[in-house]
Amino acid sequence: MKVYETVTEDNKRVEKVLCNCCGKEITKQHGYFSDYLHIEKQWGYFSQKDSRKDNFDICENCYDKFVNSFVLPIEYQ
Repeated sequence: MKVYETVTEDNKRVEKVLCNCCGKEITKQHGYFSDYLHIEKQWGYFSQKDSRKDNFDICENCYDKFVNSFVLPIEYQ
């Protein structure tokens, strides 16, 4: 979840990023956020969530827990 700071009326800047799983703040180092996963999903016509758009952010620790819960492993490159 991103928390925005209004810079001007039409311009917003990300002030902080919170992990939607654990609620912890993604740390900033030298003006840049630590690595995290951002997901945007626009649901399609045949889903139960037709036209809904979901956005969420996951810290690296929660990502590891999430991926390790999969029955089939993810592919690494």
